[in-house]
Parts: sequence; C-alpha cells; structure tokens
Amino acid sequence: MKFFRNISYKKNIAYLFSCAIFFMLTSCEEDLTNNKGKNNKNFASQIINNANIIQRDSGFVTMRAKAPIIEKYELIDSPYTVARKGVNILFFDKKKPKTPGTIKAKYAKFYDYKQFYEARGDVRITTNENERFAMQTVFWDQRKKRIYTKDTVYVTMKDGSTLIGAHGMTAKDDFSEYVFYQNSGDFTTDKLSEKQK
Repeated sequence: MKFFRNISYKKNIAYLFSCAIFFMLTSCEEDLTNNKGKNNKNFASQIINNANIIQRDSGFVTMRAKAPIIEKYELIDSPYTVARKGVNILFFDKKKPKTPGTIKAKYAKFYDYKQFYEARGDVRITTNENERFAMQTVFWDQRKKRIYTKDTVYVTMKDGSTLIGAHGMTAKDDFSEYVFYQNSGDFTTDKLSEKQK
C-alpha cells in the first residue's frame, strides 16, 4: 500500500510541476507578443566594411564609391544607406569618360525611395571641368537632377578665379548650370566682358 501511495504522491507532484511549467510558458508567450509591436527596427540590416561600389548604366560605369563603412537600414518605412566615416565618390560623364568628377565628404546619407542624397562635413566637389567647390553640406535630389546648399560655397574655377556664394547655391547635377546667392569673388575683366556679350 505504501508503495502505491508514494507513486500517486509522485504523480501529483509531477502533475503540479507540469502545470506550473505550462503556465510559465504561456505567460512568457503573452509578454513576447505584447512587446512585439514595440521592437525597434531602426538597425543596420547590412554592414559593408571597406566598401568599393561600382554603379553602371548600360555597361558604362557612372559612379565608383569608396567608404570605410557603409550601413544599410532596410527594415523601416523610409529605408536609407549611410556612410558615417566618410565617402569618396568618382562620377563619370559619357562626354568625358576618362576625366571623372569627385565628391568627398566626412558623412553621407542616401534615402532609397526619395532618391535623395546628403553629404556633410568638409564637402569637396571637383567637376570633370576641374572646377572645385567647397562647402559644409550639400543635398542632391536625384529625381529633379538638382544639387543645392544654403551654406557658404567657395568655388575655384579652372582659370584660377574664385567665387564665394555667401548664402548657398543651386545647380544642375552635372554642374552645367549653377546659381549662387549673394556672391562675391575675383574674376578677370576678360571673363566679365565675355559674359556681357
């Protein structure tokens, strides 16, 4: 008889123990589902170290970008790519394929859906015509094919003349046209007379 009592006592303990485990697991499950909506999805889904990216259009290389680290944030509503430690970009024009323009910055960000770029921190742009632009921030709306900034822009033209746009500039993204706001600089008289003709 004692033997059967021990077995039934052990069965009761095993039953109670399994009930306790069941309730612990179901209560944990509920906590996980409640917190699921609060999870932060703004983390890098891809990280590329020592990135060397080449972009082509119909076989023609249009851009080469190098960066120490590139992070892609793809799991959020407005995906973006960021180069926090700087970027060095060569961009090529079919008219002058052997003479690329360059963009260098300490920080760059690209918004995928908007097709919108921003570069910050000692931004340096050199066109394939050897015109050099220096500013702190610049924005490129790829859809509208416009580049703009509200920062002071320092420009050195290929003939050595300089120009300062105190309140920024706007330009076509190929730099074939640009407008400076509240500008000053040193131009040669030959250059000024050419523009008046």
